Amino acid sequence: MTDQDKRYDLPQSHLPRAWYNIQHDLPRPLPPVLHPGTHQPIGPDDLAPLFPMALIMQEVSQEQYIEIPEEVREIYKLWRPTPLIRARRLEQVLDTPAHIYYKYEGVSPSGSHKLNTATPQAYYNQQEGVYGLTTETGAGQWGTALSIACDMFGLACEVYMVKVSYQQKPYRRSIMQTFGANVYASPSDRTNSGRAILAKNPDSSGSLGIAISEAVEAAATSGGKYKYALGSVLNHVLMHQTVIGLEAIEQMEMAGEFPDIIVGCTGGGSNFAGIALPFVANNLRQGKRTHIIAVEPAACPSLTKGVYAYDFGDTAGLAPMVKMYTLGKDYVPPPFHAGGLRYHGMASIVCELYDQGLIDARAVSQLETFKAGVQFARAEGIVPAPEPTHAIATVIQEALKCKESGEKKTILFNLCGHGHFDMAAYDAYLSGRLEDFEYPAEAVEKAMAALPVV
Repeated sequence: MTDQDKRYDLPQSHLPRAWYNIQHDLPRPLPPVLHPGTHQPIGPDDLAPLFPMALIMQEVSQEQYIEIPEEVREIYKLWRPTPLIRARRLEQVLDTPAHIYYKYEGVSPSGSHKLNTATPQAYYNQQEGVYGLTTETGAGQWGTALSIACDMFGLACEVYMVKVSYQQKPYRRSIMQTFGANVYASPSDRTNSGRAILAKNPDSSGSLGIAISEAVEAAATSGGKYKYALGSVLNHVLMHQTVIGLEAIEQMEMAGEFPDIIVGCTGGGSNFAGIALPFVANNLRQGKRTHIIAVEPAACPSLTKGVYAYDFGDTAGLAPMVKMYTLGKDYVPPPFHAGGLRYHGMASIVCELYDQGLIDARAVSQLETFKAGVQFARAEGIVPAPEPTHAIATVIQEALKCKESGEKKTILFNLCGHGHFDMAAYDAYLSGRLEDFEYPAEAVEKAMAALPVV
């Protein structure tokens, strides 16, 4: 490789053969997950109505690496390994001595990182003889990925899409339907939890917490015909995403550098974990000192403004209780365009990393993120999804700090998806119709009052 190389590609023979499990290396183990009814630690049998046993075992596993089935690796080869790209043109625009790299997950069939976990989830459910899967989706990236994976493994797919995104992103709905999924705007009148929300607020714009409630209820009341799939938050989901970081470590070696800073956007935690966890392991095991930053929306700042407490993963209180940084299960975030980040809580693993001081967290406003997204697109030729523009805004901040200090730092971030289905958001920004949403302290305070007592 030369100093002018821009793209670093791994041969498919270097596709990871195992996922990395951070639970093996955590200095302090994760808090137990509690049953929503009894508030007691749950066991495998409690989760069996929702998940296949293989995924339940991965959820609680302490093994450092878990082998990727060959059937899954063969599908991964449709897009993996994904490229690592040096953002040389962005560096020039910023006039920074920093070296900026991004791992580009938008090359997958679904256009984002979500297929990294949708594929094994569909595989394990098919192996257990499940008929179909239910799920929720915010911006539509996860629903798109699961609809593709279900189609690949011959499973039915039902998607409850947050209503504001259902309305903002009609073509996401179309692509899910193209792969055979049934898509419903959430809250819907198809479930008890949806009908209860609509009775209180017929004009509800929805939230990931509400959509999760509907999808969980639909699976739990299907008599075993359907199981539930989640695109973020859970341990096994974050573990499946570590193929991103495992590849990136090898690609950074190809580039002859190692990251001083890693940045990823966070909503539920999956794409951030995918790029970050293997590097957290290097910090823990090898004494590396990479500064790892999780970036969230200022309008839904669970890490930077939330409380670390047990809360339900969904609005109706049907899902297990997890200790996490939360804004309260009843909090409905404003309808900002990064729909994949509109979640009241955060993955247990990401929360523990933050609580143990192993990662940093920041919040950025919507207008700042779209400004960064446009700047990146004009420099690098890729229109990013609204979610990773949060990471890009922070990368730009860090690169400009390097310009001020003269430090030559290496910055790596996860460009977790393209924005080809999000142009309505860019249109609103470019026409001056996009607005910032202030942190709604009163709404969060009200939701916090309903935290369960454990």
